[in-house]
Amino acid sequence: MDERFEEHRSHLRAVAYRMLGSLSEADDAVQETWLRLNRTDTSEVENLAGWLTTVVARVCLNILRSRRREAQFGEHEPVIGRDDDGHPEQEAMVADEVGLALLVVLDTLSPAERLVFVLHDMFAVPFEELGPMIEKTPAASRQLASRARRRVKGATPVPEADLTRQRRVVDAFLAASRGGDFDALVALLDPDVELRADRAAGPTPTPIALRGAKVVARGAGAASARSRFTQPALVNGAVGLVMAPLGKLRLALAFTIVDGLVTDIDVIADPDRLRNLNIAVLD
Repeated sequence: MDERFEEHRSHLRAVAYRMLGSLSEADDAVQETWLRLNRTDTSEVENLAGWLTTVVARVCLNILRSRRREAQFGEHEPVIGRDDDGHPEQEAMVADEVGLALLVVLDTLSPAERLVFVLHDMFAVPFEELGPMIEKTPAASRQLASRARRRVKGATPVPEADLTRQRRVVDAFLAASRGGDFDALVALLDPDVELRADRAAGPTPTPIALRGAKVVARGAGAASARSRFTQPALVNGAVGLVMAPLGKLRLALAFTIVDGLVTDIDVIADPDRLRNLNIAVLD
């Protein structure tokens, strides 16, 4: 049984991480699944992989529901990407592979929505198996997955061609920021570009306002350390950037792009403003 469980450990960890957003909690969920396996007679279980997936999903669902209850009573703030085991490099790598923007959006879903979206859309678990996990019919599970899918993909009135052009500019901006390429940054910015950052964006206790391509480029270069935890995402329907260390949204950049140049950058870090943003995953 030990050997059979080990064959499925990486799959179970992948499911649990996408459900919980934390490697340490994912490992706890996998361990709890192992304990339940040892307490259960599985001699008549024909599909052990499916049985284990169901168990780890239910364990994760209980954790997500507990998080939500604690958050409602102010006892606990859910933290995505928490690394209790002291391995931030490993967790950063996994978060990057899964997608920082996806982790941010998944955190906005209800526990049931997150379960059906992760298991169905990412791991192809049929709705007939998902329904019993959340005490819903397959049809209701399908509706939850559809609702979650709309949240993940977002809605934008911007034509696809415009999004492609925006993505090209934002990708180049991020690459230049990461590489500290001052000239490349200046080339992407309108000469009269304006950057506005709220007080929570720091490092000063007052909002920041910068104007001019060279000034803004220097500011972007100074924040290059943050770019490691930054990825493109849809921010209120347009292509922007989200900074999410280990999957926890800390800052978002909303861009205005005209004729291939950035004319305005809004740096958002205030928690209330972040909660009101519509973040979605880019294809």
